[in-house]
Amino acid sequence: PSFGFLFDIDGVLVRGKTPIPAAKTAFQKLVNSQGQFLVPVVFVTNAGNCLRQNKADQLSHLLGVPISQDQVVMSHSPLRMFKRYHEKCVLVSGQGPLLDIAQDLGFCQPITIETLREKHPLLDVVDHDRRPNILSHNPYFVFLVLIAVVLFGEPVRWETNLQLIIDVLLTSGYPGNPYHRENYPHIPVLACNMDLMWVAEAQSPRFGHGTFMVCLENIYKKITGKDLKYEALMGKPSKVTYQYAEYLIRAQAAERRWKQPILTLYAVGGSATLSQDDEISNSWENELASAAAAHCRSVLVCTGVYNPHTEVPLDTQESITETVFHGHRDFRFDPGLVEPDHIVPDVDAAVDLVFQLENFVP
Repeated sequence: PSFGFLFDIDGVLVRGKTPIPAAKTAFQKLVNSQGQFLVPVVFVTNAGNCLRQNKADQLSHLLGVPISQDQVVMSHSPLRMFKRYHEKCVLVSGQGPLLDIAQDLGFCQPITIETLREKHPLLDVVDHDRRPNILSHNPYFVFLVLIAVVLFGEPVRWETNLQLIIDVLLTSGYPGNPYHRENYPHIPVLACNMDLMWVAEAQSPRFGHGTFMVCLENIYKKITGKDLKYEALMGKPSKVTYQYAEYLIRAQAAERRWKQPILTLYAVGGSATLSQDDEISNSWENELASAAAAHCRSVLVCTGVYNPHTEVPLDTQESITETVFHGHRDFRFDPGLVEPDHIVPDVDAAVDLVFQLENFVP
């Protein structure tokens, strides 16, 4: 094969934990009788609350084909390339086995919001029932200095996470100290998964991590008058995520000793055409070989968030207009590029279409 597949998961293969019927049919076409994939396949998801192996096991069960962790790109997977932060003390926000995820990615000193809250009990006071007995704690506890904030995904107690992340940013990594608003730009923030909404079993989309980020950005600006800056944004539709996925596609082809170069990638369920704002650091590019695929085509399916009747505004900063932009504020793109290359009813139709376009006979 001279092509590969990048499959979105939510709304394409599953809705919540329920498989979309067309998914199993599609994947029977993608494997041989021994269960080996006939073409290189990577799953690109903005989920970030579990390890890659767990997601691979879940997909294997749902789709009925064997899937390895090397075929899965989580929203946080590109953090493996940010090695300059791996030895440092970083604050991590999200849910699930956060410490296991962070350590699997290479971080040696991750600190959770819950640990930070325990060490600085005077900081989290929104919930009256969780306010501490001040006399039983040492409010002058000296904590390790935090040199970065890593946002893995939406947390559970938003008020606690918002408060403590703001504390860390406004004290340059010394939460518990007085705010110093002249410390700008703030310490680095790396964020995974910018999805404003996602589709589960409910009839309408649910809040995603992008919604939490909107809250954090607006609180920071309301307090300081300045924009919250990101060192990096990861997850679809960022450039780093698709470049990392292509790296895995090439690795699969090499492992199978397929000589034909991979010329075209088909992103099923998502667009691979957006890129990061130029101001965001691209130092990760040195970690990967230059992209080899000549084309990346988007094949959108109508089983998820995508609505074929929604227009895209010309200026992403002007989101309150006739058309509403649900992407992240820091993304810039040519609206013409956002138009999908193909629109099909479901993932099974997407596989059929690609095989037809590539004249590929399994």
